[in-house]
Amino acid sequence: MPRRRPTLPSWLPLDPYILVLLGTVALAALLPARGAAATAAEGASTGAVALVFFLYGARLSTREVREGLSHWRLHLTVLACTFAVFPLLGLAARGLVPYVLAPDLYAGFLFLCLVPSTIQSSIAFTSIARGNVAAAICAGSFSSLAGIVLTPVLAALLIGGATGLSADSALDIVLQLLVPFAAGQLLRRWIGGFITRHKKLLGYVDRSSILFIVYTAFSHGMTAGVWHAVEPRRLVALLGVEAALLAVMLGITSYGSRRLGFGREDRIAIVFAGSKKSLAAGLPMATVLFGAQASLAVLPLMLFHQMQLMVCAVIARRRSRDPLAAVRIGELPAPAGESVPAGR
Repeated sequence: MPRRRPTLPSWLPLDPYILVLLGTVALAALLPARGAAATAAEGASTGAVALVFFLYGARLSTREVREGLSHWRLHLTVLACTFAVFPLLGLAARGLVPYVLAPDLYAGFLFLCLVPSTIQSSIAFTSIARGNVAAAICAGSFSSLAGIVLTPVLAALLIGGATGLSADSALDIVLQLLVPFAAGQLLRRWIGGFITRHKKLLGYVDRSSILFIVYTAFSHGMTAGVWHAVEPRRLVALLGVEAALLAVMLGITSYGSRRLGFGREDRIAIVFAGSKKSLAAGLPMATVLFGAQASLAVLPLMLFHQMQLMVCAVIARRRSRDPLAAVRIGELPAPAGESVPAGR
């Protein structure tokens, strides 16, 4: 008899992982990493990202990687969401200044609309939701590489100020993401079977790496004092606008990918890669673009980053319990008279 996946207790108001995320935020607020501890936390986060990509490389077959690279329609869809739809929504929000958004916060809000998509957490959520991980890896990587050029150029055009292109960002992508992934692919012949038999390991690494990202991001905000630079009512208004922005982008990526004819697994990758923004890429770019005002400029991005992690964690867990996903991986039998198309 096929084994069904365990479900959460009906009395539990929140996903346990969301409770852990909230606990991580509280820990960062009460005990932010400082000095050597901050350096260690950032190193642990970097190491976790590299480990995730090594494990993905070891798990994914060469055929799956080729299929991911060949999804040019998916990649163009994610790029359009990241560098066209997001900026247009950011420009539309100018009408909220100064009644809802403070002028100094609007520049940061528009900047968050210009940064590339986050890579690691998008792929982690795609994996949890049983989407097309190979395509998500490629789409996220393409977005980050394009963002090295497009984000400063768009910021110069839409926000103003000096722009700068940094080779360090490209080098970080290569060293932290592509090199571990390539190493996993090379070693797959020897360790691929072990990784496949221990799928839970990937789940633990996915969740742990996101927790490291949340903790280090909030610790940075606490130690930099950016949370005290904004009036509480302005902060609440900013949160409301960002919640609306995230909801609109989740709706656009979900509805749009379905209308464009993408399969279930591809739609999941598009939703998570096309609706999210990278704090890791945005912070160094903001330092170059905004100089001394960088701390306040990245406040909208930091808030949006935490919001997207929590919301997408709920969505990913719910999508993972989709009956079609269970059929796809063989945990449940297909309904009578129905079949599950390959790659859907």
